[in-house]
Amino acid sequence: MDEEYDVVVLGTGLKECILSGLLSVDGLKVLHMDRNDYYGGESTSLNLVQLWKRFKGNGTPPQDLGPSKDYNVDMVPKFMMANGALVRVLIHTGVTKYLNFKAVDGSFVYNKGKIYKVPATDVEALKSTLMGLFEKRRARKLFIYVQDYDESDPKSHEGLDLNKVSTKEVFEKYGLDENTVDFIGHALALHRDDGYLNQPAIDTVKRMKLYAESLARFDGGSPYIYPLYGLGELPQGFARLSAVYGGTYMLNKTECKVVFDQIGKACGVMSEGETAKCKKVVCDPSYLPDKVKKVGRVARAICIMNHPIPNTNESHSVQIILPQKQLGRKSDMYVFCCSYTHNIAPKGKYIAFVSTEAETDKPEVELKPGIDLLGPVDETFFDIYDRYEPANNADKDSCFISTSYDATSHFESTVQDVISMYRKITGKELDLSVDLSAASAAEE
Repeated sequence: MDEEYDVVVLGTGLKECILSGLLSVDGLKVLHMDRNDYYGGESTSLNLVQLWKRFKGNGTPPQDLGPSKDYNVDMVPKFMMANGALVRVLIHTGVTKYLNFKAVDGSFVYNKGKIYKVPATDVEALKSTLMGLFEKRRARKLFIYVQDYDESDPKSHEGLDLNKVSTKEVFEKYGLDENTVDFIGHALALHRDDGYLNQPAIDTVKRMKLYAESLARFDGGSPYIYPLYGLGELPQGFARLSAVYGGTYMLNKTECKVVFDQIGKACGVMSEGETAKCKKVVCDPSYLPDKVKKVGRVARAICIMNHPIPNTNESHSVQIILPQKQLGRKSDMYVFCCSYTHNIAPKGKYIAFVSTEAETDKPEVELKPGIDLLGPVDETFFDIYDRYEPANNADKDSCFISTSYDATSHFESTVQDVISMYRKITGKELDLSVDLSAASAAEE
């Protein structure tokens, strides 16, 4: 290992793989290592036997759950917005050619104990049973404003400077009640708490536009897509990409240890007695535990079922967001459900995840509002894990550490972390203006 690399990436989690792909495409010399003998790190995907072993310890899964190899259960499952940043990254790098996507059937929101389809356009607002007649008309006016809003055309601004006006003021201008605000902010603009209400409205308007444009893209019941066989395909797609551009991958490298010079800058990675020299190190929090801080915990349940979630129009794949206010919590709860139609479970089986930022030590109790929506469940696995973020100064030590995956069931926060890491590592903005028609969803 005498050669010097521009970057050594440790861990083959999704964020690390996307970054090594982007950096390789940029012409940097990348070495990518993982102490595990499988791809994916924390975001790996498991078959049924692996899932059983991880959460139940010993014993074997019951026969009626079907063949183990038919399961591809993502440990951090997230749907992608059809026009979102992650899809743009996939097109920008050409990784789309290694993947097949399928549209997600439904996007729902929990309100006063029931679930409703999330309306995202003026037409849907008028049909929605989520709002009364007058509220529908007010929401429809806001949706039309958002659809017509064009940053470069002042005529479409209706006298509002969205870089100055707060989101709350825009909602008040349209006279929306707090239930409507709740679903727009959390299920459509995908904010994780209510802090956005006091921020400039431009961000929320862009998020609403992204949702509506993504929804229009595949004419499905939701703005989301998900790869066939699950997200486990993604790290491998980026690994192939990195290899095409001369990146080197090494799995099963035990005891990868970052080496620092006299002034505390990362200068290499040591494994099995050999050191690979480098200028920068990129890794997940587990590789540099003394340079990260714990910022929270995620509680989740993984449930195997033999039916779709009730009241979701028999959707085979669906996201349900339970806004914090509806549950009297400090953070939203997310339900992610996928099935054999995305090839992640045997025929007739559905897998649902319920996750949230943990506020107690009892996931069974805390996740109950989400689990109660699922109907009868064959098997449940509970889990709680810590969330870390970097506490170091990358300018000083040349270590670029990703944040742990949060509880959200979509990719918006994950890909923002990747884009900001890319900016810090390279000093430039990632160009995501791409031809979106390059990614198409698989036909039925």
